Amino acid sequence: MPVGPLIAIMPGRAITRALAALPVLALMACSDSAAPPARAEQSSQASPDIEIGSGFDFYVLALSWSPSYCLAEGANANQQQCDEDRDLGFVVHGLWPQFETGYPEYCPTQEPDRVPSRLGRAYLDIVPSMGLIGHQWRKHGSCSGLSQKQYLDATRAARGRVKMPEAFAPDKLPRGIDAMVAEAAFIAANPGLTPAGVAVKCESGLLREIRICLTPSLDFRDCPEVDRKGCRQADLDVPEPD
Repeated sequence: MPVGPLIAIMPGRAITRALAALPVLALMACSDSAAPPARAEQSSQASPDIEIGSGFDFYVLALSWSPSYCLAEGANANQQQCDEDRDLGFVVHGLWPQFETGYPEYCPTQEPDRVPSRLGRAYLDIVPSMGLIGHQWRKHGSCSGLSQKQYLDATRAARGRVKMPEAFAPDKLPRGIDAMVAEAAFIAANPGLTPAGVAVKCESGLLREIRICLTPSLDFRDCPEVDRKGCRQADLDVPEPD
C-alpha cells in the first residue's frame, strides 16, 4: 500500500499535525529496514478458553472513534454511548465474520435474536450500548458458528489483541490526521500487523473507524478486499471526547 503524503498542511493546523505525526514517522523510519514477521512465526493470542468460530475465513475487528459517531449522528446517536459523562475514544463497533470476498450476515442460528441484558452488561466496557451488542449479534455474531457468550468472549479477546497507539492517548490526541498516519500508528503499536491487514474508514472528513483483520484464532492477517476499500484521505478530523 503506498504511503503517499503523510501530513496535509492546512492553515491553523500545520503545527498540530506535524507534532502529531512525528512519533509515528519515527516509528516508521525504524521499521522500514525490517520485513514484517512471517505469519507462520506468529503465535495465536487467543485465550485457551476462547472458542474458535467456523463457517467463515477471517474476522474484521471494527474499532469506532466514538466522538466521530456522536458528532455525525447528532440527535440520532445512541445516548447510552454518547452521554456527556462517558468520554469514550475507540470502542468496539463489532467483530465481523468475513469471506475472502464478501461477508455473511443474519445467519440462521439456534441462539435467540435478543441478547439478554444479564449477559450483555458484562461487555459494556468495550461495546458501548446494549442496542449495539444486540445488533452486532444478530447481523454478524449469528454467522460466527458460536453461541452468544462465545461470540462476545471472542469480541473481548479480539479487542484485547490490539494495542492502542500512543498517538490516540487523551493527552496526545491530534486534532487532525492523515489516514495513512493513523494506519502506521496501529502497525507500529502491534507487531505482526501489516499495511494490508488494516484499513481506515472515513466519512464526511471524519476519522470514523480502524478495521483490523484477524484469523478465527485472532492472529493478525492480511485482507486484500478490506484493505482496498480503506480510506486514504490526507485530512481527517479527529473530534475530542466530550
